[in-house]
Amino acid sequence: MSESIHPIFEPANLSDQERSRLHNLEALVAAGIEPYPARVKRTHTVADARALFERGDAGEDAVTVTGRIKRMRIMGKMSFADLEDGTGSIQLVLRKDSLPANFYDDVWKKLIDLGDFVGATGPLVVTKTGELSVDVREVQFLSKALKPMPDKWHGVRDQEKRYRRRYVDLLANPPVRDIFRTRAVIVRALRDFLDGEGFLEVETPILQPLYGGAAARPFVTHHNQLHQDLYLRISFELYLKRLIVGGYDRVYEIGRDFRNEGVSFKHNPEFTQLEFYEAYADYQDVMRRTEEMVAHVARQVTGGTTITWQGHTVDLTPPWRRLPLREAILEATDIDYEAYPDAESLAAEMRRLGHDPDPRSNWGKLVDSLMAKHVEPHLIQPTFLTDYPLDVSPLAKGSPDDPRLVERFEGFMVGMEICNAFSELNDPIDQLRRFIDEAYRARHGDEEAHPVDEDYIEALSYGMPPTGGFGMGVDRLTMILTDTDTIREVILFPHLRTIREGGEEEEGAGEDVPSAQ
Repeated sequence: MSESIHPIFEPANLSDQERSRLHNLEALVAAGIEPYPARVKRTHTVADARALFERGDAGEDAVTVTGRIKRMRIMGKMSFADLEDGTGSIQLVLRKDSLPANFYDDVWKKLIDLGDFVGATGPLVVTKTGELSVDVREVQFLSKALKPMPDKWHGVRDQEKRYRRRYVDLLANPPVRDIFRTRAVIVRALRDFLDGEGFLEVETPILQPLYGGAAARPFVTHHNQLHQDLYLRISFELYLKRLIVGGYDRVYEIGRDFRNEGVSFKHNPEFTQLEFYEAYADYQDVMRRTEEMVAHVARQVTGGTTITWQGHTVDLTPPWRRLPLREAILEATDIDYEAYPDAESLAAEMRRLGHDPDPRSNWGKLVDSLMAKHVEPHLIQPTFLTDYPLDVSPLAKGSPDDPRLVERFEGFMVGMEICNAFSELNDPIDQLRRFIDEAYRARHGDEEAHPVDEDYIEALSYGMPPTGGFGMGVDRLTMILTDTDTIREVILFPHLRTIREGGEEEEGAGEDVPSAQ
């Protein structure tokens, strides 16, 4: 075996199977076979080859299929192998007498391993057992697998290892691959619905000089040439509303947001968000559009609007239940928060009934904490909670009926929030006052307070029509429509702690810490 170029390939650090595969790689090179060629000529995918045969068009012409070898059965002068590409699998039949001299004995039987990528050329035939196969006349080597395949690898049942080595998880678990195919259908269906309703898809900056649009801590980075700190966006909101000011009536964006907070079964530091903004609409209009959109997506994914999630039957058929936040909290906790008009009195009542309020919270955050702990986990069927405190809604238009509330709703199902929306505040003077109030909170320790965005105030000063705005986590919608109970199952590469040398996790932000996603 040749000298290792790095400890990762040191023989002492390899298993017996890995050493054998590395030996086979060197033997292929010695035999003049390129183990990683620059290109391959494929005539058909596996699915195309099967369709060709089904149509009766195959004849005796050869096809060339390519893929990974998943199974091998060597029987003297004849072998069978299962070859898989992204469209399916097909059997290969290899006969010693049909292949180039010495290839069968010296290469196929000795140097080919499960997991290797090959191209196989030959006519399509049906075996005595009725299996459609390629009667192989030529084999081209495409890529040598130096690690054994995970069919019986115990790590694929270990969640942490599955997420760290998603490529192995995908190899071992076809249902996992199906989740991400479904995710792609969900995103396409969202676009299809909004495009059909006259919305324009746009892109807004990820690197922003000032973050905003949500209550969250940002990630900070630095631009060397500009000598300027920048933030990874926590929301698209303020840029999309600038576009409403600029003359577009309906816009949306699907992309990544980044929030420097804890992780949990429903939170990841980077996540996919859909936001749309519609001129001449209010939060009631957005509610109707939301339930219609989610029902449309469900039909595209499942064929209907009734789904099963973790044993619960969930009916997504519009209209969804509307429930005022005050009524929901009163029913769940026996606290009528309107009877306690300031943080001190509400916190005292919460303590009297056995709750443990955060002493740093203002009145609105106390109300929100009651909702999150006592209402949200029990909302299994789709429900809109409406009319939120102004204290926790600095970008929403005030309620004409109660100056302490705003025209805002959050959508819930299966015990978690999936969307947040409101009638957008379009009064620049009122918006500036709220930003100044938020800045005061920031100076007194509120790390999620919204900064003052003077450019956004200037944009509003040009006039923004009455507008309804909406945000939804695409990952959470995917969880619901794929019957999965953790966000890590629907993000291909979720954030995980770094593994230190020796296999221990580095200390850092813990798991299952709530955040404002």
